[in-house]
Amino acid sequence: MRRLVVLPLLLAAAFGTAVLLQGRAGAADDDPLGYVVDREALDDPEVIRRGQELFAVRCVSCHDEDGSGVEGLGPDVRGQGAAGGHYWLTSGRMPAEEGLPAQSERKESPFTDEEIEALVAYVASLGDGPEIPTVDPDAGDLARGGEIFRLNCAACHQAALAGGALSYGRNAPTLEPVTAVQIAEALELGPGQMPVFDYFTDEEVDSLIAYVRDLQEDDSPGGFSLGRIGPIPEGFVAIVGGMGLLVLLTVWIGKRRLQEDDDDDPRQRPVAASQ
Repeated sequence: MRRLVVLPLLLAAAFGTAVLLQGRAGAADDDPLGYVVDREALDDPEVIRRGQELFAVRCVSCHDEDGSGVEGLGPDVRGQGAAGGHYWLTSGRMPAEEGLPAQSERKESPFTDEEIEALVAYVASLGDGPEIPTVDPDAGDLARGGEIFRLNCAACHQAALAGGALSYGRNAPTLEPVTAVQIAEALELGPGQMPVFDYFTDEEVDSLIAYVRDLQEDDSPGGFSLGRIGPIPEGFVAIVGGMGLLVLLTVWIGKRRLQEDDDDDPRQRPVAASQ
């Protein structure tokens, strides 16, 4: 009887999960570049007002009422502009984790798209700052983007976007989940220990985004990617795994050979019983 009750519940849960994932996939397809917000609505006084109300509830304890920041808790956001508010909120790095970590990690944002739009509008109204950039990866040059990435990004984010450790307990995050808009915003803002690359032309930004997106879509046709953790660890795994398989194969062949020798040895054959 219990099985008859549990089975429909499991099927319902599976169906609900599938619908949720399909909805998220559909939303990503509708906004492949990751704008999330309606940029034309950021100047709407009503949207700014809603953002101010939300800011007073969710952000003021770390960034103060006017966005000037609270020492030891949160930075001044008055010069972040729409691009800064958009980057930190859509990546889920704001609000930060409890305990004031050395570096806020990327995560699912607790805000809805409408709430993000309102908060971005309010942050943008606090002072002069960069606007959310317009990007067009299809107009970029993939080869040129690869050159820019290898010269400016690969040292910290690795050639395969996996990221790596930095000083003072920080790290260069993986670029696997970043959106096209977030890449352009990070170049202009220089979040964390990342330098500011605001001198790139629009064509260079589009080319860099095109190259990163190409790596994100790479399905590792050569086989299992091992998480793209780098050539040295991957080589180590290949050597250790390969040597281990060779040792096991050698032991197996040796045992088979010994067994065959024992079977051929007349001294090991049973003596027939005398009549």
